[in-house]
Amino acid sequence: MKRSDTFWDSAADKYARKPIGNEAAYAQTLDRTRAYLSSDQHVLEIGCGTGTTALKLAPHVSHLTATDISGRMIEIAQAKAKAKAKEHAIENVTFTKATIDQIASKSERYHAILGFNILHLLDAPDEAVSLLYDLLHPGGMLITKTPCLGQKMAYLKPLIWVMQKLGKAPRVHFLTYAHLENMLRAAGFEVIETGTYPASTGSRFLVVKRR
Repeated sequence: MKRSDTFWDSAADKYARKPIGNEAAYAQTLDRTRAYLSSDQHVLEIGCGTGTTALKLAPHVSHLTATDISGRMIEIAQAKAKAKAKEHAIENVTFTKATIDQIASKSERYHAILGFNILHLLDAPDEAVSLLYDLLHPGGMLITKTPCLGQKMAYLKPLIWVMQKLGKAPRVHFLTYAHLENMLRAAGFEVIETGTYPASTGSRFLVVKRR
């Protein structure tokens, strides 16, 4: 249920310098996510990377705990948070290195969980979403966006396989929209909202609710 921390540690600095690929789709994702957030919520983000999204959404919640398995990603995120705190008084974000299993082993429960561009990278996404279900308060929301490469970009499989063998790509699941939504429903979630931002790459936005 985790990505390779070694791979992502080595990729972190380059990842931090990389510009957002589609600003309009990113803005749309943020707008739809904010619609489900409120100032009384304690929110968890898994796979937070270098913290850009967490810092943008933190002003809309009570506290945001942002996690990643990469220690280097978290170091970069903490540096960003320190700078942002001085500029914009953002002080309600905690960045922590942790796997989903480690988070699940604690008693903390959340009003919402965020997971952007992460489910397709986990070793066992079906097991992960079941753990995330249990981490939510009843009625809590899981808000995700997942590149469903199996929907429109299955032709990339051979290329990614070669890159993986060369250590230049992580493990990737080629999910489809149906596979992703069925996996979430099987974990017990009710699908509340779907979207595709951007449509060209098949990145599926989903809001699902714990019953």
